[in-house]
Amino acid sequence: MRRPVLWVGVALLALVSAGCSSDMSGSGTSAKDAAAPPQAAQQKTPQQENTGQAAVQPVQEQERQLVRTATVDLRADDVLRAIGEIKNRATAVGGFAGQENSTKKSGSVTVRVPSAELDRVVRDLAGVGEVTRSEVRSEDVTDQLVDVEARIATQKASVDRLRVLFERAGTTAEIAQVESELTKRQAELESMQRRSETLKGKVALATLTVQVATTPIAPPEPEKAGFLSALAGGWDALLAVLGGVLVAVGAVLPFVVFLGVPAAVVVYLLRRRKRVTRMNEAA
Repeated sequence: MRRPVLWVGVALLALVSAGCSSDMSGSGTSAKDAAAPPQAAQQKTPQQENTGQAAVQPVQEQERQLVRTATVDLRADDVLRAIGEIKNRATAVGGFAGQENSTKKSGSVTVRVPSAELDRVVRDLAGVGEVTRSEVRSEDVTDQLVDVEARIATQKASVDRLRVLFERAGTTAEIAQVESELTKRQAELESMQRRSETLKGKVALATLTVQVATTPIAPPEPEKAGFLSALAGGWDALLAVLGGVLVAVGAVLPFVVFLGVPAAVVVYLLRRRKRVTRMNEAA
């Protein structure tokens, strides 16, 4: 009876979705239930129930998880010195410098700082130069993190059940099928764990981008809405299309002159010859 039970367990686990914890808990215990007494398969101890909730509960009880980013435009007489000071301030609060692109007149630098220190770092930039624009944004990823942690807990349980089936497999065919499904579930679990680590990293460290120039950086123009702006947009699109058509004509014109003139001469000569032939026949 052990071999049919293994095949049934593998089939049930293959039909279970990795993202639905309710389906996973309902169909993944075939092999264990077959080996355990009926009453033991239907009952769960308090320790098992607490273990299933432990992976999700801490995420649900914690504060809202925010991914914070900031953009600051800074005017400074010495661009290189200002960028160096920005990196030093980021390092002083436990952050680090990322991408940098600078010249003597303008430059930009991206730093990662602890989220709790972002507001203070942005405020202290007034001591480096003249702040002409400052923008701070936050994205709530609490629900995403809770969902990923729940999927990880469910996927771990699925992997554990498949390992039990793998240990009980007796034939080469059973081993190959269980091992294939186990490898697939393990890869999905690792992918979820990497996504969780990425989200937690974005929450822990905020991203600050500072643009520095010797002259004030013009702020981005706000998007205009209304009939006049739509009319202006349509006119610009028309000019762009006409410009493209003229460019295409200019590109094709040399080929027309080079090939069209000889072709026109050949057509003219053929028509003249035909006309002369008709006149001779009529005479």
